[in-house]
Amino acid sequence: MHFALQEYDSLMFYSNLHINHSKYKKGKTNLGNTYYLKAYYFNAIANNIDSAFVNYNLSKNQYKAFNDSSLIGKNLISMGMIQKNKSDFFGSKETITEALHYLKPNKDSTTVALAYSTLAGNHRKLLNFDDAELYYKKAFSLATNPETILKYKNNLAASYIDNKEYPKAIALLTKVHKDPLTKIEEKQAARVLDNLTYAKWLSGSKDNIEADLLNALQQRTKHKDLKGKIASYTRLGEFYTSTDPKKASAYLDSVIALSRVIKNPKAEKDALGFLIRVHPKNIDFRDRYLFLQDSLYANDLKVKTQFAKYKYDDTLKGESILRLEKEKAQNELELTQQRVQKQRYSIGIMVLLLGLCFVFYFYIQRNKRLKQQNKLDKLQATLETEAQLSRKLHDDFGAKINHAMVLVQNNTETTKVLDTLEDLYKQSRDFSREINDVDTGDNYKDHLYGMLQQNNNPDIKLVITGGKNIDWTIVNKINKTVLYKVLRELLINTSKHSKATAINISFKQTPKNLEVICSDNGIGASKKALNTKNGLLNTEKRIKAINGTIIFETKKDKGFKTLIKISN
Repeated sequence: MHFALQEYDSLMFYSNLHINHSKYKKGKTNLGNTYYLKAYYFNAIANNIDSAFVNYNLSKNQYKAFNDSSLIGKNLISMGMIQKNKSDFFGSKETITEALHYLKPNKDSTTVALAYSTLAGNHRKLLNFDDAELYYKKAFSLATNPETILKYKNNLAASYIDNKEYPKAIALLTKVHKDPLTKIEEKQAARVLDNLTYAKWLSGSKDNIEADLLNALQQRTKHKDLKGKIASYTRLGEFYTSTDPKKASAYLDSVIALSRVIKNPKAEKDALGFLIRVHPKNIDFRDRYLFLQDSLYANDLKVKTQFAKYKYDDTLKGESILRLEKEKAQNELELTQQRVQKQRYSIGIMVLLLGLCFVFYFYIQRNKRLKQQNKLDKLQATLETEAQLSRKLHDDFGAKINHAMVLVQNNTETTKVLDTLEDLYKQSRDFSREINDVDTGDNYKDHLYGMLQQNNNPDIKLVITGGKNIDWTIVNKINKTVLYKVLRELLINTSKHSKATAINISFKQTPKNLEVICSDNGIGASKKALNTKNGLLNTEKRIKAINGTIIFETKKDKGFKTLIKISN
Protein backbone atom coordinates (compact mmCIF):
# COMPACT_ATOMS: atom_id res chain seq x y z
CA MET A 1 0.00 0.00 0.00
CA HIS A 2 2.80 2.43 0.88
CA PHE A 3 4.54 1.53 -2.39
CA ALA A 4 1.39 2.35 -4.37
CA LEU A 5 1.10 5.68 -2.50
CA GLN A 6 4.82 6.40 -3.18
CA GLU A 7 5.44 6.67 0.58
CA TYR A 8 8.88 5.14 0.33
CA ASP A 9 10.11 5.78 3.89
CA SER A 10 7.10 3.85 5.21
CA LEU A 11 7.66 1.19 2.55
CA MET A 12 11.21 0.58 3.83
CA PHE A 13 10.11 0.66 7.49
CA TYR A 14 7.39 -1.97 7.12
CA SER A 15 9.45 -4.08 4.72
CA ASN A 16 12.25 -4.36 7.26
CA LEU A 17 9.71 -4.99 10.03
CA HIS A 18 8.19 -7.81 7.97
CA ILE A 19 11.60 -9.37 7.30
CA ASN A 20 12.66 -9.20 10.96
CA HIS A 21 9.32 -10.56 12.18
CA SER A 22 9.56 -13.56 9.86
CA LYS A 23 12.65 -14.75 11.74
CA TYR A 24 10.50 -15.65 14.75
CA LYS A 25 8.00 -17.74 12.81
CA LYS A 26 8.43 -21.49 12.79
CA GLY A 27 7.09 -22.02 9.27
CA LYS A 28 8.46 -20.54 6.05
CA THR A 29 7.34 -17.03 5.12
CA ASN A 30 7.41 -15.93 1.49
CA LEU A 31 9.26 -12.59 1.55
CA GLY A 32 9.65 -12.53 -2.24
CA ASN A 33 7.33 -9.57 -2.83
CA THR A 34 8.80 -7.60 0.09
CA TYR A 35 12.34 -7.94 -1.23
CA TYR A 36 11.11 -7.18 -4.76
CA LEU A 37 9.50 -3.88 -3.69
CA LYS A 38 12.68 -2.91 -1.84
CA ALA A 39 14.74 -3.74 -4.92
CA TYR A 40 12.44 -1.69 -7.17
CA TYR A 41 12.74 1.27 -4.78
CA PHE A 42 16.55 1.08 -4.72
CA ASN A 43 16.70 0.70 -8.52
CA ALA A 44 14.12 3.21 -9.75
CA ILE A 45 13.91 5.76 -6.92
CA ALA A 46 17.07 5.78 -4.80
CA ASN A 47 19.49 4.90 -7.64
CA ASN A 48 21.30 2.47 -5.32
CA ILE A 49 22.17 -0.21 -7.85
CA ASP A 50 24.10 -2.51 -5.50
CA SER A 51 21.23 -2.69 -2.99
CA ALA A 52 18.75 -3.21 -5.82
CA PHE A 53 20.77 -6.14 -7.21
CA VAL A 54 21.09 -7.74 -3.77
CA ASN A 55 17.36 -7.44 -3.01
CA TYR A 56 16.30 -8.79 -6.43
CA ASN A 57 18.58 -11.73 -5.70
CA LEU A 58 16.99 -12.23 -2.25
CA SER A 59 13.53 -12.05 -3.82
CA LYS A 60 14.55 -14.66 -6.40
CA ASN A 61 15.74 -17.02 -3.66
CA GLN A 62 12.46 -16.62 -1.77
CA TYR A 63 10.45 -17.56 -4.86
CA LYS A 64 12.79 -20.50 -5.47
CA ALA A 65 11.84 -21.85 -2.05
CA PHE A 66 8.18 -21.71 -3.11
CA ASN A 67 8.81 -22.96 -6.70
CA ASP A 68 7.33 -19.85 -8.36
CA SER A 69 9.19 -20.05 -11.68
CA SER A 70 7.55 -16.95 -13.22
CA LEU A 71 8.67 -14.65 -10.42
CA ILE A 72 12.11 -16.28 -10.29
CA GLY A 73 12.50 -15.36 -13.96
CA LYS A 74 11.17 -11.84 -13.38
CA ASN A 75 13.78 -11.15 -10.71
CA LEU A 76 16.59 -12.59 -12.82
CA ILE A 77 15.59 -10.32 -15.70
CA SER A 78 15.70 -7.29 -13.40
CA MET A 79 19.19 -8.35 -12.29
CA GLY A 80 20.26 -8.86 -15.91
CA MET A 81 18.98 -5.39 -16.87
CA ILE A 82 21.03 -3.83 -14.06
CA GLN A 83 24.14 -5.65 -15.32
CA LYS A 84 23.44 -4.47 -18.89
CA ASN A 85 22.99 -0.85 -17.77
CA LYS A 86 26.32 -1.10 -15.95
CA SER A 87 28.07 -2.44 -19.09
CA ASP A 88 28.44 -5.98 -17.74
CA PHE A 89 27.11 -7.39 -21.02
CA PHE A 90 28.50 -10.91 -20.71
CA GLY A 91 27.26 -11.21 -17.12
CA SER A 92 23.86 -9.90 -18.20
CA LYS A 93 23.63 -12.48 -20.99
CA GLU A 94 24.33 -15.25 -18.50
CA THR A 95 21.68 -13.98 -16.06
CA ILE A 96 19.02 -13.51 -18.79
CA THR A 97 19.73 -16.99 -20.17
CA GLU A 98 19.20 -18.39 -16.67
CA ALA A 99 15.89 -16.49 -16.46
CA LEU A 100 14.64 -18.06 -19.70
CA HIS A 101 15.02 -21.52 -18.13
CA TYR A 102 12.29 -20.59 -15.62
CA LEU A 103 9.89 -18.81 -18.00
CA LYS A 104 7.28 -20.31 -20.33
CA PRO A 105 6.44 -18.34 -23.51
CA ASN A 106 2.74 -19.30 -23.45
CA LYS A 107 2.35 -18.29 -19.79
CA ASP A 108 4.94 -15.51 -19.37
CA SER A 109 4.94 -14.03 -22.87
CA THR A 110 5.42 -10.40 -21.73
CA THR A 111 8.30 -11.31 -19.40
CA VAL A 112 9.94 -13.51 -22.03
CA ALA A 113 9.65 -10.66 -24.54
CA LEU A 114 11.46 -8.37 -22.09
CA ALA A 115 14.14 -11.03 -21.64
CA TYR A 116 14.69 -11.28 -25.39
CA SER A 117 14.83 -7.48 -25.69
CA THR A 118 17.47 -7.27 -22.94
CA LEU A 119 19.42 -10.12 -24.52
CA ALA A 120 19.26 -8.31 -27.87
CA GLY A 121 20.58 -5.13 -26.23
CA ASN A 122 23.57 -7.06 -24.86
CA HIS A 123 24.37 -8.49 -28.31
CA ARG A 124 24.06 -5.00 -29.80
CA LYS A 125 26.59 -3.57 -27.32
CA LEU A 126 28.89 -6.53 -28.04
CA LEU A 127 28.56 -5.80 -31.80
CA ASN A 128 26.81 -9.13 -32.47
CA PHE A 129 24.26 -7.45 -34.74
CA ASP A 130 22.85 -10.61 -36.31
CA ASP A 131 22.01 -12.02 -32.86
CA ALA A 132 20.67 -8.64 -31.78
CA GLU A 133 18.26 -8.60 -34.75
CA LEU A 134 17.18 -12.18 -34.04
CA TYR A 135 16.27 -11.49 -30.40
CA TYR A 136 14.62 -8.13 -31.07
CA LYS A 137 12.33 -9.84 -33.57
CA LYS A 138 11.60 -12.57 -31.04
CA ALA A 139 10.79 -9.86 -28.49
CA PHE A 140 8.16 -8.01 -30.51
CA SER A 141 6.70 -11.29 -31.81
CA LEU A 142 5.87 -12.29 -28.20
CA ALA A 143 4.96 -8.86 -26.79
CA THR A 144 1.23 -8.22 -26.40
CA ASN A 145 1.32 -4.45 -25.73
CA PRO A 146 1.36 -2.48 -29.04
CA GLU A 147 3.33 0.40 -27.48
CA THR A 148 5.97 -2.00 -26.19
CA ILE A 149 6.25 -3.58 -29.65
CA LEU A 150 6.96 -0.12 -31.13
CA LYS A 151 9.70 0.45 -28.53
CA TYR A 152 11.32 -2.88 -29.41
CA LYS A 153 11.20 -1.99 -33.12
CA ASN A 154 12.81 1.37 -32.38
CA ASN A 155 15.60 -0.46 -30.53
CA LEU A 156 16.06 -2.80 -33.51
CA ALA A 157 16.34 0.22 -35.79
CA ALA A 158 19.00 1.69 -33.48
CA SER A 159 20.92 -1.58 -33.85
CA TYR A 160 20.66 -1.22 -37.63
CA ILE A 161 22.15 2.28 -37.31
CA ASP A 162 25.06 0.95 -35.23
CA ASN A 163 25.69 -1.64 -37.96
CA LYS A 164 25.48 1.05 -40.70
CA GLU A 165 22.41 -0.59 -42.23
CA TYR A 166 20.79 2.80 -42.78
CA PRO A 167 18.12 1.85 -45.39
CA LYS A 168 16.74 -0.86 -43.10
CA ALA A 169 16.77 1.53 -40.13
CA ILE A 170 14.99 4.28 -42.10
CA ALA A 171 12.32 1.91 -43.42
CA LEU A 172 11.53 0.52 -39.95
CA LEU A 173 11.64 3.90 -38.18
CA THR A 174 9.38 5.49 -40.78
CA LYS A 175 6.68 2.92 -40.04
CA VAL A 176 7.10 3.36 -36.28
CA HIS A 177 7.01 7.17 -36.58
CA LYS A 178 3.78 7.11 -38.60
CA ASP A 179 2.03 4.78 -36.16
CA PRO A 180 -0.66 6.71 -34.19
CA LEU A 181 0.45 5.11 -30.91
CA THR A 182 3.90 6.66 -31.27
CA LYS A 183 2.44 10.15 -31.49
CA ILE A 184 0.40 9.62 -28.30
CA GLU A 185 3.53 9.10 -26.19
CA GLU A 186 5.48 12.26 -26.99
CA LYS A 187 8.75 11.27 -25.29
CA GLN A 188 8.90 8.10 -27.37
CA ALA A 189 7.91 10.09 -30.48
CA ALA A 190 10.87 12.42 -29.93
CA ARG A 191 13.20 9.44 -29.58
CA VAL A 192 11.92 7.85 -32.81
CA LEU A 193 12.17 11.17 -34.69
CA ASP A 194 15.74 11.70 -33.46
CA ASN A 195 16.78 8.17 -34.53
CA LEU A 196 15.07 8.50 -37.91
CA THR A 197 16.67 11.87 -38.65
CA TYR A 198 20.08 10.64 -37.53
CA ALA A 199 19.81 7.56 -39.80
CA LYS A 200 18.80 9.77 -42.77
CA TRP A 201 21.75 12.10 -42.16
CA LEU A 202 24.23 9.22 -41.92
CA SER A 203 22.82 7.79 -45.15
CA GLY A 204 23.62 11.06 -46.96
CA SER A 205 20.20 12.72 -46.96
CA LYS A 206 19.98 16.49 -46.39
CA ASP A 207 16.18 16.92 -46.21
CA ASN A 208 15.11 18.76 -43.04
CA ILE A 209 17.91 17.15 -41.01
CA GLU A 210 18.71 20.21 -38.91
CA ALA A 211 15.03 21.13 -38.35
CA ASP A 212 14.05 17.60 -37.31
CA LEU A 213 16.99 17.23 -34.91
CA LEU A 214 16.05 20.55 -33.31
CA ASN A 215 12.39 19.49 -33.18
CA ALA A 216 13.32 16.30 -31.29
CA LEU A 217 15.40 18.37 -28.85
CA GLN A 218 12.50 20.79 -28.34
CA GLN A 219 10.12 17.93 -27.47
CA ARG A 220 12.61 16.40 -25.06
CA THR A 221 13.15 19.77 -23.37
CA LYS A 222 9.40 20.21 -23.04
CA HIS A 223 9.01 16.86 -21.26
CA LYS A 224 12.18 17.31 -19.13
CA ASP A 225 13.73 14.16 -20.63
CA LEU A 226 17.33 14.70 -19.45
CA LYS A 227 18.76 11.52 -20.98
CA GLY A 228 16.97 12.31 -24.23
CA LYS A 229 18.39 15.86 -24.22
CA ILE A 230 21.91 14.45 -23.87
CA ALA A 231 21.29 12.26 -26.96
CA SER A 232 19.95 15.25 -28.93
CA TYR A 233 22.81 17.55 -27.87
CA THR A 234 25.35 14.89 -28.84
CA ARG A 235 23.87 14.31 -32.29
CA LEU A 236 23.53 18.04 -32.96
CA GLY A 237 27.14 18.49 -31.91
CA GLU A 238 28.17 15.72 -34.30
CA PHE A 239 25.97 17.24 -37.04
CA TYR A 240 27.61 20.67 -36.77
CA THR A 241 31.16 19.35 -36.33
CA SER A 242 32.19 19.84 -39.95
CA THR A 243 29.90 22.76 -40.87
CA ASP A 244 29.69 25.04 -37.84
CA PRO A 245 32.35 24.34 -35.20
CA LYS A 246 31.02 27.10 -32.93
CA LYS A 247 27.54 25.54 -32.73
CA ALA A 248 29.07 22.08 -32.38
CA SER A 249 31.12 23.24 -29.38
CA ALA A 250 28.07 24.86 -27.77
CA TYR A 251 25.95 21.69 -28.02
CA LEU A 252 28.79 19.44 -26.89
CA ASP A 253 29.49 21.74 -23.93
CA SER A 254 25.81 21.30 -23.02
CA VAL A 255 26.30 17.53 -23.10
CA ILE A 256 29.20 17.80 -20.67
CA ALA A 257 27.30 20.08 -18.28
CA LEU A 258 24.14 17.94 -18.28
CA SER A 259 26.01 14.63 -18.04
CA ARG A 260 27.69 15.86 -14.86
CA VAL A 261 24.30 16.78 -13.39
CA ILE A 262 22.86 13.28 -13.97
CA LYS A 263 26.24 11.61 -13.36
CA ASN A 264 26.69 10.03 -16.79
CA PRO A 265 30.47 10.08 -17.48
CA LYS A 266 30.11 7.97 -20.63
CA ALA A 267 28.06 10.72 -22.30
CA GLU A 268 30.73 13.25 -21.32
CA LYS A 269 33.44 11.04 -22.82
CA ASP A 270 31.50 10.72 -26.11
CA ALA A 271 31.07 14.51 -26.27
CA LEU A 272 34.79 15.04 -25.63
CA GLY A 273 35.53 12.66 -28.52
CA PHE A 274 33.71 15.01 -30.89
CA LEU A 275 35.23 18.13 -29.27
CA ILE A 276 38.71 16.74 -29.93
CA ARG A 277 37.82 16.64 -33.64
CA VAL A 278 36.65 20.27 -33.51
CA HIS A 279 39.62 21.42 -31.40
CA PRO A 280 42.43 18.94 -32.13
CA LYS A 281 45.03 21.12 -30.35
CA ASN A 282 43.11 21.41 -27.08
CA ILE A 283 45.15 19.39 -24.59
CA ASP A 284 42.56 19.76 -21.81
CA PHE A 285 39.92 17.95 -23.88
CA ARG A 286 42.33 15.14 -24.68
CA ASP A 287 43.48 14.72 -21.05
CA ARG A 288 39.92 14.74 -19.72
CA TYR A 289 38.91 12.18 -22.37
CA LEU A 290 41.76 9.84 -21.40
CA PHE A 291 40.97 10.28 -17.70
CA LEU A 292 37.30 9.35 -18.23
CA GLN A 293 38.26 6.43 -20.44
CA ASP A 294 40.54 4.99 -17.75
CA SER A 295 38.02 5.74 -15.01
CA LEU A 296 35.17 4.07 -16.89
CA TYR A 297 37.33 1.02 -17.62
CA ALA A 298 38.28 0.68 -13.95
CA ASN A 299 34.67 1.16 -12.86
CA ASP A 300 33.38 -1.41 -15.39
CA LEU A 301 35.96 -3.91 -14.14
CA LYS A 302 34.92 -3.24 -10.54
CA VAL A 303 31.20 -3.59 -11.34
CA LYS A 304 31.67 -6.85 -13.25
CA THR A 305 33.72 -8.28 -10.38
CA GLN A 306 31.15 -7.07 -7.85
CA PHE A 307 28.15 -8.60 -9.64
CA ALA A 308 30.04 -11.84 -10.17
CA LYS A 309 30.91 -11.90 -6.46
CA TYR A 310 27.26 -11.36 -5.46
CA LYS A 311 26.19 -14.31 -7.59
CA TYR A 312 29.13 -16.46 -6.47
CA ASP A 313 28.45 -15.74 -2.79
CA ASP A 314 24.79 -16.55 -3.35
CA THR A 315 25.71 -19.86 -4.96
CA LEU A 316 27.99 -20.74 -2.04
CA LYS A 317 25.26 -19.80 0.42
CA GLY A 318 22.73 -21.99 -1.41
CA GLU A 319 25.15 -24.90 -1.46
CA SER A 320 25.84 -24.38 2.24
CA ILE A 321 22.12 -24.43 3.07
CA LEU A 322 21.62 -27.64 1.09
CA ARG A 323 24.63 -29.18 2.77
CA LEU A 324 23.37 -28.20 6.22
CA GLU A 325 19.91 -29.58 5.46
CA LYS A 326 21.46 -32.81 4.29
CA GLU A 327 23.63 -32.99 7.38
CA LYS A 328 20.62 -32.25 9.58
CA ALA A 329 18.64 -35.07 7.99
CA GLN A 330 21.56 -37.42 8.39
CA ASN A 331 21.99 -36.40 12.03
CA GLU A 332 18.31 -36.99 12.75
CA LEU A 333 18.54 -40.44 11.17
CA GLU A 334 21.61 -41.25 13.23
CA LEU A 335 19.88 -40.10 16.44
CA THR A 336 16.88 -42.31 15.67
CA GLN A 337 19.11 -45.28 15.09
CA GLN A 338 20.98 -44.55 18.32
CA ARG A 339 17.74 -44.43 20.29
CA VAL A 340 16.74 -47.84 18.90
CA GLN A 341 20.13 -49.26 19.69
CA LYS A 342 20.01 -47.90 23.23
CA GLN A 343 16.72 -49.70 23.77
CA ARG A 344 18.13 -52.96 22.44
CA TYR A 345 21.74 -52.90 23.50
CA SER A 346 23.18 -51.15 26.55
CA ILE A 347 26.59 -51.44 24.95
CA GLY A 348 25.60 -48.75 22.46
CA ILE A 349 26.20 -46.10 25.14
CA MET A 350 29.79 -47.26 25.60
CA VAL A 351 30.40 -47.19 21.84
CA LEU A 352 29.03 -43.69 21.62
CA LEU A 353 31.20 -42.46 24.52
CA LEU A 354 34.30 -44.03 23.00
CA GLY A 355 33.51 -42.39 19.69
CA LEU A 356 33.13 -38.98 21.33
CA CYS A 357 36.41 -39.41 23.15
CA PHE A 358 38.14 -40.27 19.89
CA VAL A 359 36.68 -37.20 18.17
CA PHE A 360 37.73 -34.97 21.07
CA TYR A 361 41.24 -36.42 21.06
CA PHE A 362 41.50 -35.97 17.30
CA TYR A 363 40.32 -32.35 17.61
CA ILE A 364 42.93 -31.54 20.27
CA GLN A 365 45.74 -33.17 18.26
CA ARG A 366 44.64 -31.37 15.10
CA ASN A 367 44.72 -28.00 16.87
CA LYS A 368 48.22 -28.74 18.15
CA ARG A 369 49.42 -29.60 14.63
CA LEU A 370 47.88 -26.44 13.17
CA LYS A 371 49.47 -24.23 15.84
CA GLN A 372 52.86 -25.88 15.28
CA GLN A 373 52.55 -25.48 11.51
CA ASN A 374 51.67 -21.81 11.93
CA LYS A 375 54.81 -21.27 14.01
CA LEU A 376 56.93 -23.04 11.38
CA ASP A 377 55.43 -20.90 8.60
CA LYS A 378 56.21 -17.72 10.51
CA LEU A 379 59.79 -18.91 11.19
CA GLN A 380 60.32 -19.93 7.57
CA ALA A 381 59.01 -16.59 6.30
CA THR A 382 61.42 -14.80 8.66
CA LEU A 383 64.39 -16.96 7.62
CA GLU A 384 63.70 -16.46 3.92
CA THR A 385 63.43 -12.70 4.40
CA GLU A 386 66.75 -12.72 6.26
CA ALA A 387 68.31 -14.81 3.50
CA GLN A 388 67.06 -12.39 0.86
CA LEU A 389 68.48 -9.40 2.76
CA SER A 390 71.75 -11.29 3.24
CA ARG A 391 72.07 -11.97 -0.48
CA LYS A 392 71.39 -8.33 -1.26
CA LEU A 393 73.94 -7.24 1.33
CA HIS A 394 76.56 -9.60 -0.12
CA ASP A 395 75.88 -8.91 -3.82
CA ASP A 396 75.40 -5.14 -3.69
CA PHE A 397 77.51 -3.96 -0.77
CA GLY A 398 80.24 -6.58 -1.18
CA ALA A 399 80.86 -5.60 -4.78
CA LYS A 400 81.02 -1.87 -3.94
CA ILE A 401 83.37 -2.38 -0.98
CA ASN A 402 85.68 -4.60 -3.06
CA HIS A 403 85.72 -1.95 -5.79
CA ALA A 404 86.65 0.73 -3.24
CA MET A 405 89.48 -1.45 -1.91
CA VAL A 406 90.86 -1.92 -5.44
CA LEU A 407 90.81 1.85 -5.99
CA VAL A 408 92.75 2.45 -2.76
CA GLN A 409 95.31 -0.26 -3.56
CA ASN A 410 95.89 1.26 -7.00
CA ASN A 411 96.40 4.74 -5.51
CA THR A 412 93.41 6.04 -7.46
CA GLU A 413 92.51 9.70 -7.21
CA THR A 414 90.94 10.60 -3.89
CA THR A 415 87.88 12.09 -5.57
CA LYS A 416 87.02 8.80 -7.30
CA VAL A 417 87.43 6.89 -4.05
CA LEU A 418 85.22 9.40 -2.27
CA ASP A 419 82.61 9.13 -5.04
CA THR A 420 82.57 5.37 -4.63
CA LEU A 421 82.19 5.71 -0.86
CA GLU A 422 79.40 8.26 -1.37
CA ASP A 423 77.53 5.76 -3.61
CA LEU A 424 78.07 3.10 -0.97
CA TYR A 425 76.65 5.42 1.71
CA LYS A 426 73.54 6.24 -0.37
CA GLN A 427 72.98 2.57 -1.10
CA SER A 428 73.28 1.68 2.59
CA ARG A 429 70.80 4.47 3.46
CA ASP A 430 68.28 3.15 0.90
CA PHE A 431 68.81 -0.38 2.17
CA SER A 432 68.26 0.78 5.74
CA ARG A 433 65.01 2.44 4.75
CA GLU A 434 63.91 -0.74 3.03
CA ILE A 435 64.41 -2.97 6.07
CA ASN A 436 63.27 -0.47 8.69
CA ASP A 437 59.86 -0.76 10.31
CA VAL A 438 56.92 0.58 8.33
CA ASP A 439 55.16 3.69 9.64
CA THR A 440 51.84 2.15 10.75
CA GLY A 441 50.51 5.30 12.41
CA ASP A 442 48.35 8.12 11.05
CA ASN A 443 50.60 8.53 7.99
CA TYR A 444 50.35 4.88 6.92
CA LYS A 445 48.12 5.58 3.89
CA ASP A 446 50.45 8.28 2.52
CA HIS A 447 53.46 6.08 3.27
CA LEU A 448 51.83 3.12 1.46
CA TYR A 449 50.79 5.17 -1.59
CA GLY A 450 54.23 6.77 -1.76
CA MET A 451 55.87 3.33 -1.74
CA LEU A 452 53.55 2.11 -4.53
CA GLN A 453 54.38 5.10 -6.72
CA GLN A 454 58.11 4.83 -5.93
CA ASN A 455 58.38 1.12 -6.76
CA ASN A 456 56.25 1.30 -9.90
CA ASN A 457 57.91 1.40 -13.31
CA PRO A 458 57.17 4.88 -14.79
CA ASP A 459 56.23 3.20 -18.08
CA ILE A 460 53.40 1.29 -16.36
CA LYS A 461 50.09 3.01 -15.59
CA LEU A 462 49.16 2.50 -11.92
CA VAL A 463 45.46 2.80 -10.94
CA ILE A 464 44.50 2.62 -7.24
CA THR A 465 40.82 2.35 -6.33
CA GLY A 466 38.85 2.00 -3.10
CA GLY A 467 41.58 3.44 -0.87
CA LYS A 468 39.48 6.42 0.20
CA ASN A 469 36.94 4.11 1.84
CA ILE A 470 39.46 2.23 4.01
CA ASP A 471 39.63 2.99 7.74
CA TRP A 472 43.30 2.18 8.32
CA THR A 473 43.00 2.96 12.05
CA ILE A 474 41.17 -0.33 12.68
CA VAL A 475 43.71 -2.48 10.82
CA ASN A 476 46.20 -4.37 13.00
CA LYS A 477 49.72 -2.81 12.93
CA ILE A 478 51.42 -6.13 12.11
CA ASN A 479 48.96 -6.71 9.29
CA LYS A 480 49.69 -3.21 7.94
CA THR A 481 53.42 -3.97 7.90
CA VAL A 482 52.98 -7.32 6.16
CA LEU A 483 50.59 -5.84 3.56
CA TYR A 484 53.03 -3.00 2.88
CA LYS A 485 55.92 -5.39 2.24
CA VAL A 486 53.86 -7.87 0.23
CA LEU A 487 52.51 -5.13 -2.08
CA ARG A 488 56.05 -3.78 -2.53
CA GLU A 489 57.28 -7.26 -3.48
CA LEU A 490 54.39 -7.73 -5.94
CA LEU A 491 54.95 -4.31 -7.51
CA ILE A 492 58.68 -4.86 -7.91
CA ASN A 493 58.09 -8.28 -9.52
CA THR A 494 55.49 -6.81 -11.86
CA SER A 495 57.69 -3.88 -12.88
CA LYS A 496 60.66 -6.19 -13.55
CA HIS A 497 59.11 -9.24 -15.15
CA SER A 498 55.49 -8.77 -16.29
CA LYS A 499 55.94 -6.48 -19.35
CA ALA A 500 52.61 -4.97 -18.30
CA THR A 501 51.34 -1.54 -19.37
CA ALA A 502 48.79 -1.16 -16.58
CA ILE A 503 48.47 -2.23 -12.95
CA ASN A 504 45.25 -1.96 -10.96
CA ILE A 505 45.20 -2.15 -7.15
CA SER A 506 41.79 -2.09 -5.48
CA PHE A 507 40.99 -2.00 -1.76
CA LYS A 508 37.78 -3.11 -0.07
CA GLN A 509 36.99 -3.27 3.63
CA THR A 510 34.33 -5.37 5.32
CA PRO A 511 33.53 -5.35 9.06
CA LYS A 512 36.00 -8.20 9.58
CA ASN A 513 38.47 -8.19 6.69
CA LEU A 514 40.53 -6.04 4.37
CA GLU A 515 40.54 -7.31 0.79
CA VAL A 516 43.14 -6.22 -1.80
CA ILE A 517 43.19 -7.17 -5.48
CA CYS A 518 46.33 -6.46 -7.52
CA SER A 519 46.08 -7.20 -11.25
CA ASP A 520 48.06 -6.38 -14.40
CA ASN A 521 47.73 -6.94 -18.13
CA GLY A 522 51.18 -8.41 -18.57
CA ILE A 523 52.46 -11.72 -19.94
CA GLY A 524 51.39 -13.73 -16.87
CA ALA A 525 53.04 -17.05 -16.13
CA SER A 526 52.45 -20.75 -16.43
CA LYS A 527 51.48 -22.76 -13.35
CA LYS A 528 54.89 -24.42 -13.36
CA ALA A 529 56.71 -21.08 -13.46
CA LEU A 530 54.47 -19.72 -10.72
CA ASN A 531 55.49 -22.52 -8.35
CA THR A 532 59.20 -21.73 -8.87
CA LYS A 533 59.09 -17.99 -8.10
CA ASN A 534 60.73 -17.57 -4.68
CA GLY A 535 59.46 -14.01 -4.25
CA LEU A 536 55.86 -15.08 -4.65
CA LEU A 537 56.33 -18.04 -2.31
CA ASN A 538 57.76 -15.67 0.29
CA THR A 539 54.79 -13.28 0.01
CA GLU A 540 52.46 -16.25 0.42
CA LYS A 541 54.18 -17.30 3.61
CA ARG A 542 54.11 -13.75 4.96
CA ILE A 543 50.32 -13.57 4.47
CA LYS A 544 49.73 -17.04 5.93
CA ALA A 545 51.87 -16.11 8.94
CA ILE A 546 49.22 -13.50 9.93
CA ASN A 547 46.38 -15.97 9.22
CA GLY A 548 45.46 -14.27 5.97
CA THR A 549 44.86 -15.72 2.51
CA ILE A 550 46.54 -14.97 -0.81
CA ILE A 551 45.53 -16.40 -4.17
CA PHE A 552 47.44 -16.05 -7.46
CA GLU A 553 45.48 -16.26 -10.72
CA THR A 554 47.46 -16.28 -13.96
CA LYS A 555 47.82 -17.85 -17.36
CA LYS A 556 50.58 -17.39 -19.84
CA ASP A 557 49.97 -14.17 -21.87
CA LYS A 558 46.74 -13.53 -19.89
CA GLY A 559 47.99 -11.18 -17.16
CA PHE A 560 48.55 -11.75 -13.44
CA LYS A 561 46.08 -11.28 -10.57
CA THR A 562 46.62 -11.51 -6.81
CA LEU A 563 43.78 -11.63 -4.28
CA ILE A 564 44.73 -10.86 -0.66
CA LYS A 565 42.47 -11.05 2.40
CA ILE A 566 43.62 -10.16 5.90
CA SER A 567 41.74 -9.37 9.10
CA ASN A 568 41.30 -5.75 10.26
